[in-house]
Amino acid sequence: MSFVVDVDVAVPMCDGVALATNVWRPEGPGPFPVLLVRTPYGKDDAGTFGNPKLPDVFAFVEAGYAVVAQDVRGTSRSPGTFAPGTHEGRDGTDTLAWLAGQPWCDGAVGMWGGSYMGFTQWLAAAHTPPSLRAVAPVMSSADLYRAPWYSPGGALSQDAVLTWSTLSALRNLGRDPASGDPADAATLLSTLDDPRRLHDPLPLNGREAVTRNLPWFGEVLGHPERDEFWQEVAAIDRCGDITVPALQFGGWYDVFIGETVRSYRMMRAHGGSAAARDGQRLVIGPWAHPDGADLGTFPDRSFGLAGSIKAADVTGEHLRFFDRWVRGRTDVPDDTHRVRIFVMGVDQWRDEEDWPLPGTRYTDLFLGGNGRANTVAGDGVLTRDAVREETADTFLYDPRRPVPTLGGTVLAGAPGDYPGPADQSAVETRDDVLCFTSPVLDQPVEVTGHVTLVLHVSSSAPDTDFTGKLVDVHPDGRAILLCEGIQRARYRDSLTEPALMEPGTVYELTVDMCVTSNVFLPGHRIRLEVSSSDFPRYDRNPNTGGTIASEDAPVVAVNRVHHGPAHPSRLVLPLVDRAEVRT
Repeated sequence: MSFVVDVDVAVPMCDGVALATNVWRPEGPGPFPVLLVRTPYGKDDAGTFGNPKLPDVFAFVEAGYAVVAQDVRGTSRSPGTFAPGTHEGRDGTDTLAWLAGQPWCDGAVGMWGGSYMGFTQWLAAAHTPPSLRAVAPVMSSADLYRAPWYSPGGALSQDAVLTWSTLSALRNLGRDPASGDPADAATLLSTLDDPRRLHDPLPLNGREAVTRNLPWFGEVLGHPERDEFWQEVAAIDRCGDITVPALQFGGWYDVFIGETVRSYRMMRAHGGSAAARDGQRLVIGPWAHPDGADLGTFPDRSFGLAGSIKAADVTGEHLRFFDRWVRGRTDVPDDTHRVRIFVMGVDQWRDEEDWPLPGTRYTDLFLGGNGRANTVAGDGVLTRDAVREETADTFLYDPRRPVPTLGGTVLAGAPGDYPGPADQSAVETRDDVLCFTSPVLDQPVEVTGHVTLVLHVSSSAPDTDFTGKLVDVHPDGRAILLCEGIQRARYRDSLTEPALMEPGTVYELTVDMCVTSNVFLPGHRIRLEVSSSDFPRYDRNPNTGGTIASEDAPVVAVNRVHHGPAHPSRLVLPLVDRAEVRT
């Protein structure tokens, strides 16, 4: 294979800023179809091209594509100020127009890349650039409020925000060390070395070294509602303007998985063209976001060799997709199975027609017991039968003693933590964790889809949080996390118009617990954990009703979960009946 490389080509934007860009072209006159990746992590970083989550660049070139990598504004070799998300729509559109005008480009361009590189794709696609034919976001989001910076329930994704912002502030400082404060570099490095120093100090907005070197961090904390600041970078709100198909990869333990699935559904229903609606494809495996968390093997749970992202043929999937939609090759089979998922429990890949899976039955499991569900030794139960007695479980939520995050959809997490299917046994001994458990199963139960928790709650505080975790209890006692969520009470009705609680009043709120696919095998049990914190995955609610980011004097809340005929608190599971699972 022979190819030509042009390094640091200056691509002009409409405001005169020129972004540093590398071009790999197959040898020969062309013209060629082009595949573009726009990154804040350095277009010259080998990690961008050697990451197993991402396709092989050289396979693209060998297949006859020109590959273009660009440093986004204000990063690496591109001038300007890095304001995450702000310039990506316009800069992406300008870059696509420049590419279409090059003699070696045949006018057809696809975009690819993971995480932030996916943001750049969605935001450019929302501007309907004529040369763009397809996008392929890997573990990414088209709504940056809901993931990764906040959450569907309005709580700040503290682990993601602080970890990523601190790293980005260090990169900014490294671009021009002479103009920065050396003490800031030492501070940032020391907090990354010690997660307690990164996450524990209050108030949240007191991280001056981060804010000085990444002012965007202060803006994130200053916009806790999903207001215009966030709506501007929510490409999915303009899905009717997106006319190109998307190939999306996600992981059941990825911080973006809820939005990966949501953007697939939104584009299937409301995409701006038949190609955009019918050309959607979704691949989900048992993976998490950090590097190395895509091998299918975790300390508390292994999914075998089939669970590795290499088994998903990332490069092959991209090539088939781009050949179909960028090259327009009608001889490439158009797979009628739009969705490919790894089903945990049975640990197998399965092709599906669509998402949600056709025939899904949303089934209520009611919270029951005699009001002593605290800890795994309590009396909390999950039952398909409606509960006949009115009862409430009570616990104290102390923000200075939060329930620690164990696994799940984290980037870094607490000290000693890791992402993925972690055993929750350690937190189930806490009296501020309510445990509701089913009887031992005598038949397999498949849960594939979106999990929801409806709670009837009251609190002594004007604002507090409620969390939910779905857990697969193995016969050996391991309580393996599947999915989780949080609902900030002030956002129970709206992410744009918060409303405080009246202490003591019972409210119904719905916790979005995200998505999963798992077969609970015979001998296992289904468990729900309910509490008011999951730290540092989410920020701590100080229970005061004030501005959370500036609060440094939290108070203890007395929180109650009510269940019974008048208050049917329930876990809503997407059940799937399959003969091959029952046999």
